[in-house]
Amino acid sequence: MTGLPLSDALCASAAPYCPNSVPSGLFEHAMAEISRFHSEQTPGYTRWLNANGLQINDLDSLEDWSRLPPIFASFFKRQLLLSSTGETALELTSSGTSGEKSRMRYDERSLTAAQFMVARIFHHYHWHTPDTPCNYLILGYEPEERIALGTSYTDQFLCSFAPVNRVCYALRRTGNGHQFDLFGVIAALQAFAEEGLPVRIFGFPAFLWQTLQQMQATAVADLRLPARSLAFFGGGWKTRAAQEIPRAQLYAQIHRQLGIDLANCRDGYGAVEHAVPYIECAHHRFHVPVYSRVYVRNPADFCVLPYGERGLLGFVSPYISSSPAHAVVMSDLATLHPGSSCGCGLSTDWFELHGRAGTTASRSCAMAAAELLGSH
Repeated sequence: MTGLPLSDALCASAAPYCPNSVPSGLFEHAMAEISRFHSEQTPGYTRWLNANGLQINDLDSLEDWSRLPPIFASFFKRQLLLSSTGETALELTSSGTSGEKSRMRYDERSLTAAQFMVARIFHHYHWHTPDTPCNYLILGYEPEERIALGTSYTDQFLCSFAPVNRVCYALRRTGNGHQFDLFGVIAALQAFAEEGLPVRIFGFPAFLWQTLQQMQATAVADLRLPARSLAFFGGGWKTRAAQEIPRAQLYAQIHRQLGIDLANCRDGYGAVEHAVPYIECAHHRFHVPVYSRVYVRNPADFCVLPYGERGLLGFVSPYISSSPAHAVVMSDLATLHPGSSCGCGLSTDWFELHGRAGTTASRSCAMAAAELLGSH
């Protein structure tokens, strides 16, 4: 569709955490290819490169992709930024808990690439079980007729890796929005424990934490969910950030009250502005798959920081053609670590999250992008 064979080849890599399985130079050539594509197909992108010291011809010899000027994720809250393939593509939004929502378009190629990456990581962790039906607790929104929220779209996709026996949604439709059905969630967990099928819990962790707290407060007996059950979170704590607890504490409580193994309690990091999946290993570290590179930047001057130093979390990946989000910086603070420091057996780097950064750096970067890209 878009004539991006190198980018497609990288995103189709079958071993998500094995750099040696990726042909030498493929990542660099794929990034040059997608950057050239956006220079030709996204209005204003060439000016964005030029303003940051790069010419189109520099892309073919660029080896340090931290030099590719990123766009701050907050810019996508200000404006829908599209290439030629994004005009009629699927639109997804962030949850917009601060009152602003990011709007992103995913053409068929970009969406397929993102879903394949998730599929390969689920396969890597042996979570693709087509012969084992599961019960699902979705800690998210009961779907409307059309799913536009990015987290809801992801939740529905995650249900495709094991056959659905039945599904319980935590946020039920009321006819006037959604409401958290706390007692319905408790009843579903009790029923699932009796039915004997593995249970898969997906979505916002805050709702499960509130459920566990309510079970304790009302002396609901601890449950023992069937073997191979999985608690996999995404989307963060959102409006309940003040209640956020360390993941280790949440996992310990899940193990104690629901009987799910600690190794089967995992978190996922992602965003509607950057759909490459970052999923905790068994040691609960976010390893970087071969589909992307991670850079941590100093908020003051945007320089790339070495291992062990805290800064703004940035990504580059050639997966997306519908929007020039192939180089983005998030508003999250993180520290990057070498893969060898984890001990889980994966060799790729991993990052540690420290919460949200202040808004000054994101505003200045978004304003700079707006000057060059916003008029389009």
